[in-house]
Amino acid sequence: MTAENFQFQAEVTRLLHIVTNALYSEKEIFLRELISNASDACERLRYLAIADPSLTEGAEPFRIRIAVDREAGTLTVSDNGVGMTRDELIENLGTIAKSGSTAFLEQLEGGKSADLSVIGQFGVGFYSAFMVADEVEVLTRRAGEDTAWRWKSDGSGAYTIEDAERDGHGSDVVLKIAEAQKEFLDPDRLRRIVETYSDHIAWPITIHAGGEEMADDADEPVNKASALWTRPKSEITEQDYKEFYHHVGGGFDEPWLTIHAHVEGKVEYRLLLFVPSERPFDLFHPDRKHRVKLYVKRVFITDEAEELAPSYMRFLRGVVDSEDLPLNVSREMLQNEPLLRHMRGQIVKRVLTELERKAKNDAEGFAKFWETFGAVLKEGIYEDQEVGERILELSRFHSTAGEGLVGLDEYVARMKPEQEAIYYITAEDLEQARRSPQLEGFRARGVEVLLLTDPVDDFWLSVRPAYNEKPFRSVTRGGADLSKIAGGETETSEEEDKADKPGQTELATLIAGIKQALGEKVKDVRESGRLQESPVCLVADEFDMDLRLERVLKAHKQVDRASKRIMEINPRHPLIRRLAERIREGGVDDALTEASELLLDQALIIEGEPIADPAAFSRRMADFMVRGL
Repeated sequence: MTAENFQFQAEVTRLLHIVTNALYSEKEIFLRELISNASDACERLRYLAIADPSLTEGAEPFRIRIAVDREAGTLTVSDNGVGMTRDELIENLGTIAKSGSTAFLEQLEGGKSADLSVIGQFGVGFYSAFMVADEVEVLTRRAGEDTAWRWKSDGSGAYTIEDAERDGHGSDVVLKIAEAQKEFLDPDRLRRIVETYSDHIAWPITIHAGGEEMADDADEPVNKASALWTRPKSEITEQDYKEFYHHVGGGFDEPWLTIHAHVEGKVEYRLLLFVPSERPFDLFHPDRKHRVKLYVKRVFITDEAEELAPSYMRFLRGVVDSEDLPLNVSREMLQNEPLLRHMRGQIVKRVLTELERKAKNDAEGFAKFWETFGAVLKEGIYEDQEVGERILELSRFHSTAGEGLVGLDEYVARMKPEQEAIYYITAEDLEQARRSPQLEGFRARGVEVLLLTDPVDDFWLSVRPAYNEKPFRSVTRGGADLSKIAGGETETSEEEDKADKPGQTELATLIAGIKQALGEKVKDVRESGRLQESPVCLVADEFDMDLRLERVLKAHKQVDRASKRIMEINPRHPLIRRLAERIREGGVDDALTEASELLLDQALIIEGEPIADPAAFSRRMADFMVRGL
């Protein structure tokens, strides 16, 4: 049959251009990735053979072989795993469909070359072969089928597929090693790479340094061929853990936390879990899937068992191996498997226990973890009633007290004597939160306010309204009363307070005038007890929806129209005092109406809300500037 010609998907072409034209120090990772793919192929066939033993009938035990042919200049990585069909070759080697791959490519194209080492995280580790090869050929035959296929490419943007012959199922990946990369034809060099990166692989890995004959008796074993999670901790080095993390997680960073345990009791299982030190690209992908692999008696079952770990712990990487689940369990059965639900609950508690230990013994390290993964873990406060309170206790927040993070126990311990609530403000980012005029009165009285900037913050507050009997209270709600809290550098005497602001009659007249000018655009206008420097701000009524929560829901079309807000005015601000004088002298006139509209637009801009009529705002601003010049 004549070879068929195909073009790579655009993303593959971009990736190939990067790996073949840039100079990276970690070129040796190509072997790690090819061995990892071969291991996955063996695992998948072992799982399929549970239901259909004929797939492996008469076959040799699973193994991975690395063969060097110095004369031909080729390096071959072979396995007797599941193999691929023609369509699977096109799907797996011609396209990239893994979530987060676009962001990954954009980062590489931005010059962050060190991140090439996480290539396996996106299911595209195969293409790292082009870092060292002028041409790559894949000879493969799917288990249970008679036809083999040959895939070939020089990495320039196209590939060919033709039918071929192969004895038995599995795949051979043949690399025509580039002249400048001949070091990878040295068996000693290859042996060191395998020992460094792939010693944990559960299948025997051998190196054959001969020519085309490749006799079995010339194969040299190079790995321990034992599932790392089944070995005693005393036999495992930090390097072993690190490389296994790279294998299951696809990253190249250091694991921040390693959890290795053998659990016995109602359910027996082993787990080896890692928390990365860097944020994976797909952490905030809409599918919210965890990346923990499920094994049963060392047989790989699936990496899509949604019931194994909660989505709010999707930063976890690793393996859970059950002794009690049936080997022939299907993904559909997993959804209703009580043993799996029990394991999930125990895994969550164990992870939280380890995080609590870290928070207690390594505050600085835990703060870094929280900055990286806190926004995800906080989803559990809202979603998991059983452990939500534990997660809330673990949570760390930015606040007006400084640049660092604070826990709720620490916040409560330094509350003002008269302070009855835990105050917070939600915003899009820290800078917007810190600039909010609603904070001015709290700062003046030395009252600490939590700065909440993650979208989930608006939701967990609805199910956790208090902590240790201290209610949470938004500073953007009308009920945030500061009158009971004394202290602060700007606290004034009653006499000074009267001198700094208009009289009650003037102030009441001004408020009535602003109400008249704004009409239905606001719910109410009233004197503010929280403003110190700004002339106005907007707040939600005590029983209305918080400002940012309403914006979030409106963006997702969960609410039809925005609620009317209360405008608070600062009677000590020079502008407000001048307006009070003007209304005393001439009553409500066009100038007051224009000023009221400007103040409302200003308050909306500060809140990040769109103003109703930008052109009218611009005209009013220009008119006021002319009058003032």
